[in-house]
Amino acid sequence: MDNAKELYILWTNADELTSQMMVMMYARNAMLHHWWDSVTVIIWGATAKLVAENKIIQEEMLLAKQAGVHFSACIACAINLGVRENLESLGVEVIPWGQGLTQLIQDKCNLITI
Repeated sequence: MDNAKELYILWTNADELTSQMMVMMYARNAMLHHWWDSVTVIIWGATAKLVAENKIIQEEMLLAKQAGVHFSACIACAINLGVRENLESLGVEVIPWGQGLTQLIQDKCNLITI
């Protein structure tokens, strides 16, 4: 796939409104309207706990997933916050992201940080 058509959203802001009105809204619409070929949301830090515990965010995430958005979480954050199993049960990929994020930045990939 053409790297120029891949978007990564590094989601670190656990504010519920920001999560709904920016991260979920943009990611979902980006896929529905074909603005990008692929959108990956990287769940990092406090957002791991928000996703694991907030039913509204889980519903928004399900809609985004149905539109084709991929969700992946930092394994260290998930373990430290005690939410790894919760995230995996929601269909979130849970992997080490430090080196991957570094590579995205070094390769100058399309990355939005929220």
